[in-house]
Amino acid sequence: MKQLHNKINRHELRQKMLENQEARTTISFYRYAQIANPQLFRDYLYLHLEELGVMGRIYVANEGINAQISVPNEHMEDFKTFLNNIDFLENVRLNIAVEDNGKSFFKLKILVRSKIVADGLDDALFDASKPGRYLDAANFNEIIAQENTILVDMRNHYESEIGHFKGAITPDVDTFRDSLPIIEDMLKGNEDKNLVMYCTGGIRCEKASAWFKHKGFKNVFHLEGGIIKYAHDIEKNDLENKFIGKNFVFDERMGESVGHEIIAHCHQCGNPFDTHTNCKNEACHILFIQCPACAEKYNGCCSEACQEIYALPLEEQRALRKGKVTKRNVFRKGRFPKAVAEKED
Repeated sequence: MKQLHNKINRHELRQKMLENQEARTTISFYRYAQIANPQLFRDYLYLHLEELGVMGRIYVANEGINAQISVPNEHMEDFKTFLNNIDFLENVRLNIAVEDNGKSFFKLKILVRSKIVADGLDDALFDASKPGRYLDAANFNEIIAQENTILVDMRNHYESEIGHFKGAITPDVDTFRDSLPIIEDMLKGNEDKNLVMYCTGGIRCEKASAWFKHKGFKNVFHLEGGIIKYAHDIEKNDLENKFIGKNFVFDERMGESVGHEIIAHCHQCGNPFDTHTNCKNEACHILFIQCPACAEKYNGCCSEACQEIYALPLEEQRALRKGKVTKRNVFRKGRFPKAVAEKED
């Protein structure tokens, strides 16, 4: 029986991807739908997508599918046909990357999750399939200019730090689940105003729009296709770009330019810069912004302490990590300039 997961070393796969000259397109898509057997559907997807050379990350749950993938251009039509032959994915919107070097993913990973977007909600009456109204780029630009509108960024702090829409509320949160109660508290008393939300590709703000409708907000909207589709539409239709800075993406690219401004700063020296990286000390692996000068100074590490560990022989590094759980760690905005050096263990 054919294996339904990858067994090759990730570093080997990454190097292979970097050396490969195959033309590929980075795509994201999602759809909320009722999937009775997510594990069976997951295996079906892996079997067929692996044959097409698709790489990327896909989450499957009872509530639907969430995918960020890279597709070989030569198999693009076969890929679209495959999706269209799945009833609930027929004509699903495919968000094409704004900037793409074909090196976004290096393996195919499909996981079954309890939800395709972890929201922390426990409300049996909530229905994520009843979202607010979609806004295209033109209508989005029009409504956010109105005085009676509140614009909310449904992404995490490290995403909005490098780029966001002008005038948006950008909550200082690490995860989507953190944002919902915080934003709900911030918006109390504004239930009759226009509530407009956006995110990277639409999946988080679509669920959020359904949630805030459920909580009694009267006029709820969200940007169709998120920042990715907005970037394509403003160029196609010659519209004013209301987005400033860079759009963070969850793949090897880390970001793509939508606005031309650099609004973020290196977390170590404070100079203008907006490209994320991970600390090379695997025991840390914190996500942070590091300019080329600091990358050279600290050898790709977030601090002198991590730099010292990274300089040790590999076996010694592994021995230091043994038995320790490395949790997901991100730089938090608002703590510059000492944030990285003084990060929690």
